[in-house]
Amino acid sequence: MTDDDLNAPLGQFPVQKRPSRSNVLYAAVAIGGLGLLAVPAAFLPELVRPPGAALYAANGVPASSTDETPVGGPNNAHPPQRIAEIASDTTATVPAQKAGSGAEAVERRTGVRIIRAGGGAAPEALIIDVAKALNTGLPAAPDPRLIEQTPHGPIPRIGVDGARPSEVYAGPAVSSGGLAQGSPRVALLIGGMGLAPRATESAIASLPGAVTLGFAPYGADLARETARAREAGHEIVLQIPMEPFDFPRDNPGPHTLLAGAGKAANIDNLTWLMSRFTGYAGVANFLGGKLTSDAKALTPVLREIAAYGLFYVDDGTSAQSLAMTLAPGQALAAARADVVLDSTAEPEAIEAALARLEAIARDKGVAIGVASALPPSIAIIGRFARALEARGIALIPLSAAMPSQQPSLAIGASTVR
Repeated sequence: MTDDDLNAPLGQFPVQKRPSRSNVLYAAVAIGGLGLLAVPAAFLPELVRPPGAALYAANGVPASSTDETPVGGPNNAHPPQRIAEIASDTTATVPAQKAGSGAEAVERRTGVRIIRAGGGAAPEALIIDVAKALNTGLPAAPDPRLIEQTPHGPIPRIGVDGARPSEVYAGPAVSSGGLAQGSPRVALLIGGMGLAPRATESAIASLPGAVTLGFAPYGADLARETARAREAGHEIVLQIPMEPFDFPRDNPGPHTLLAGAGKAANIDNLTWLMSRFTGYAGVANFLGGKLTSDAKALTPVLREIAAYGLFYVDDGTSAQSLAMTLAPGQALAAARADVVLDSTAEPEAIEAALARLEAIARDKGVAIGVASALPPSIAIIGRFARALEARGIALIPLSAAMPSQQPSLAIGASTVR
């Protein structure tokens, strides 16, 4: 990639002639009708590809990859019921003859407002506006204290009063009640937001507010979409494209941080990436097998992230990543994902990964799962997330899973630690 490529306007980058290793998933997204025509074709297949996804050649035979290694230990728990069978869906269809008085009773009993399509009694589905009813929407961003102007645009900073973006922009760890003290916790990160408008809107609207959303820096409407996500209660993070082992064949996009680029070039590219939108509490790698395995290249990047007052999450796709080894020396709050939930984008595989995640949470106390914004992932993970509290597990934003940032979980007048 040339310097001109890196600085060309979004959507005007030359498409690589060499087939992307994620063509199969790109085709699946296109068939799903996600309205991807406005998305730069060179980058969409990569950023919405499930982390650690199996790679396929044109004939359907699995191909090898050296960059992404699914993580998460073996499932030591007994196989649970299928999530689709046990989880309640808040967007379930309600018969018209039952929607009137029943819905009004729910409103009076819970204080949750039920919005009926077109006004009046709902003929079909009921949409419960939980974020507004429970006042879980996050404050508008940016906070003027936390903005530093650069030639590339505004980036986060630690305020003169010590306020940190990782805290000010963090989502609250809140439960509606019913959890015992010391309950296990699960944090979920869904990445690839901002590239496919319909998929992004679906994730914002359908996933519980405690699910953290990761936005790519290449979306066409990031300011509006990130604001919408925060209004719906979602904590957001910025996904930073980093060099994979097979770069440039596998190219995350413009301004990718490169192992051989040198400190000054990587910091300048990091500044450009961080200026794309505001309101994020932390950053996550996207790809990056090569960069994150190079201590000399990665250390100054982690140091800069810490200086901006952000947290860092390693998405767990590279077994060679040194991020968790280097982060403490840079005073950086960091955590590594325990399970890549859709490394295989099949419903049964996603459910098995979620069962693994739950088992880890019960064993360790806290577990982090990451996935991408593909429709099957959003649907299945959404059902799992909504069922967690009934299974005795708290759903928390990613910031609350950071080792140095694990606040009490607010439950009415009590807290769970």
